[in-house]
Amino acid sequence: MNLSYIIIIELFGTIAFAISGAVSAIEKKLDLFGVLVLAFVTAIGGGTIRDVLIGNTPVTWMRDLNTPMVILATALLAVFFKNRLKLLPKTLFLFDTLGLGLFTVTGIQKGIAMGISPGICVALGTITGCFGGVMRDLLLREIPVLFRKEFYASACIVGGSVYVLLLPVCGQVIAQTVAIVIICALRSLAVRFNWRLPSV
Repeated sequence: MNLSYIIIIELFGTIAFAISGAVSAIEKKLDLFGVLVLAFVTAIGGGTIRDVLIGNTPVTWMRDLNTPMVILATALLAVFFKNRLKLLPKTLFLFDTLGLGLFTVTGIQKGIAMGISPGICVALGTITGCFGGVMRDLLLREIPVLFRKEFYASACIVGGSVYVLLLPVCGQVIAQTVAIVIICALRSLAVRFNWRLPSV
């Protein structure tokens, strides 16, 4: 049950971030190759950095061809349905927020499986959730959301901390679900009510 649930989370996180990257590329009017590159980078960037940090090499997507195939299919579907995606309000924000919550949880779980301390697991989850978007923004020559005043990494840290605290009490599935909801809710509320960290 737990293994199946984490696989589902990873799958939906991959799809969400692939759409986020593809939509960003489409909005910038990149060609098909650019759309595919942005979809791949956004979907695998954070997980790749996480795997390298914990010594899980070759990194996950190199050992599991299902992940690249899912990203490829998702990016092509995003191109095919680009006009419909444009009709959805705040499409990029929606999928970026979903990916953020889903991938933060998978990153923490990978750290826990390696026997790493809870604080470092939260950091790994934050890296997994945030750095695909960082790479996407850098390739598009934009200041990454992570480095602006928006409530982005902070949502991962709060949700990730709740996850590791709930895990011994509620079990994996409930802790993961609650953490995902908290991260997505905090990110959405921050944008809705303009919550920002102080600038320097």
